Amino acid sequence: MCISIIEIKAVARDPGSRAKIAVLSHDSSLDPVGPCIGMRGSRVQAVVGELQGEKIDIIQWSPDAASFIVNGLAPAEVAKVVLAEEKNKIEVVVPDEQLSLAIGRRGQNVRLASQLSGWDIDILTEAEESDRRQEEVRSRTELFMQALDVDDVIAHLLVTEGFASVEEVAFVPTEELASVESFDEEIAEELRRRATEYVENLNNEMSEKRIALGVQDELAELEGLSPVALVILGEAEIKTLDDLGDLAGDELIEILGTIAPNLDTANAIIMAARAHWFDDEPADLNRPRCHAVRTNPIRPTSHGSPATAWDHRVLPPANRPAGAIHRQLTPGRTSRT
Repeated sequence: MCISIIEIKAVARDPGSRAKIAVLSHDSSLDPVGPCIGMRGSRVQAVVGELQGEKIDIIQWSPDAASFIVNGLAPAEVAKVVLAEEKNKIEVVVPDEQLSLAIGRRGQNVRLASQLSGWDIDILTEAEESDRRQEEVRSRTELFMQALDVDDVIAHLLVTEGFASVEEVAFVPTEELASVESFDEEIAEELRRRATEYVENLNNEMSEKRIALGVQDELAELEGLSPVALVILGEAEIKTLDDLGDLAGDELIEILGTIAPNLDTANAIIMAARAHWFDDEPADLNRPRCHAVRTNPIRPTSHGSPATAWDHRVLPPANRPAGAIHRQLTPGRTSRT
């Protein structure tokens, strides 16, 4: 019986140039990388020869995303990582002198690491990360000072505790807010009251602006779109369910910018906007026929490389005229004839 001790968990390739292979050992006493490389590189060099000189990086797979991505960016050294799981994104901070090594020639190293891990990776130097953090602290402190009518000391304490928006202050439990250094229950209650009042006033103001822009009420009723998001959509001429349904998930994220949801949520919002398209579809023999249509290429990925995708489109039933409307079922760009 053959027992698998070392398993190849993931592979990412730039054919003819470079590949990254993640391996896992099912024997805790065995390093998975060494046996794959072989004595003096004999095993991996044999594969390199078969691939006409394509370079191969063998790294250790890890169930911990941060550790795996750090391994995947080798040979670059990583100082810090910040995960944003809801967006499937990770920020990697490297020493200034390691930036070019982490990115690789034409972005190859970070692109392969992203493909290998399935995460979007942003590379920052320590100086860039420090400047950005300082700017975030400054802007959030000013926001709290203006919105809550407090001095810079209280505003800075809120930022230090990790509060990023007035909404977070409005909806956090009083006891949690009171646990902040130098705060008591009375201060916490007053901060929550001011934050709630600010949020209500802002929502009312944005709702009036949304109506003035001509954004339909049906769009405003969709779950997941705040009054601020609706105003941003209205300014981008996205004013009806059909306008929103014509977008792809990444386009919605791009429009909403800093307040954008993650891709899964954006796709769910778009599918909810398209729901009325199928309200009158019959459920018998007139049922639409689905097939896969290859779109090649689609827009570049986040790392600039072209991508190929399969979209599932709904075609008119056989007994409908050829000019009937057909729409995608997946959250890609719609097409009408």
